[in-house]
Amino acid sequence: MCLAIPAQVLTRLGDEEALIDAGGVEKRVSLALVPEAVVGDYVIVHAGYAISRLDPGEALHTLALFAEMQHQMAEIPG
Repeated sequence: MCLAIPAQVLTRLGDEEALIDAGGVEKRVSLALVPEAVVGDYVIVHAGYAISRLDPGEALHTLALFAEMQHQMAEIPG
């Protein structure tokens, strides 16, 4: 199974790389597939590549859902 996650572009690192924030985790990714992405944009990241730009409202909604899932998982007795 593959999972692509929304992330915000924090800094452009040259022509084809960026530092992104994916729910508090910062990572370097390739922007080769979305060279038009700018600082502040939300992108979908899969396997180290930003694969498309994303509407900010949709990105924030998805990140909120991920946070809620994480909170609920922490409450499950293990």
